[in-house]
Amino acid sequence: MNVTKIISIVLLIASLALGYYLVDSVKSEIDQKQLIADNEAAVIEKLKLIREAETVYLEVHGNYTSDWDKLINFVKNGRYPIIQRKERVVTLSYGADSSIVTFDTLGIISAKERIFKATHNVNAANDGIFKNYLVGVGKEVKQGNQAYVLNQNGKDVTHKFRRNGTVLKQESLSEGQEVTKGELLMTLEEIKFDPNVNIDRLAYVPGYGDVKFEIYAAEVDKSGALVDVIEVVNPKPFDPTRKEDADAKNKKPLRFGSKTDVTTSGNWE
Repeated sequence: MNVTKIISIVLLIASLALGYYLVDSVKSEIDQKQLIADNEAAVIEKLKLIREAETVYLEVHGNYTSDWDKLINFVKNGRYPIIQRKERVVTLSYGADSSIVTFDTLGIISAKERIFKATHNVNAANDGIFKNYLVGVGKEVKQGNQAYVLNQNGKDVTHKFRRNGTVLKQESLSEGQEVTKGELLMTLEEIKFDPNVNIDRLAYVPGYGDVKFEIYAAEVDKSGALVDVIEVVNPKPFDPTRKEDADAKNKKPLRFGSKTDVTTSGNWE
């Protein structure tokens, strides 16, 4: 074997090795980005659950809490009243109108049910003649799925769901029956969070064993009025480019809320 062939073989082997290294490097980078995306998705889902729990806690107690034990106990054992607000307008003796507002407690549900589930009404989008439902009770539906048909001004119009959920109930309507805009047609139930989530681990960042979310809750003065604020932050980002001193909010560590403003928006939204 002459020198030229030896050099050619060596160069071929080197080229193959370099090609493998480059492909493997690209694949590793893609895998790492996917791992970061998956971990951040889990963190966001946990932050959404904490946000919902704090929102319901505020509705019941009148303030947020920065005590994880109190929040966990509330999710596991708390109660939530179902309140109906009614407003009646009466005309006073001198001709002016006055509004009388009353509140009735319709029942009590568990805080966990209020946090994990949502009920959505499906109302008639317009006046029309009812034709038929396009799904049955118990059917799981997605936003954009076909829901029901109304005849409007002589034309059949198919209306779609605006929410996700499972059809709990359909109002008893006959084909040809008149319906008015806003009339209740169906009720959906949406499961917002995994019901099997470990509530005792609510404070912990997914993907780590012992890293807790940082939580801040307080009353602050805004233009002379005391308002409740909350902020919950992942102190150990999976994405190394997320920095607390980043100019853009969506480049900071994942969080929701603010220590100074009345908001519960997440910086991923």
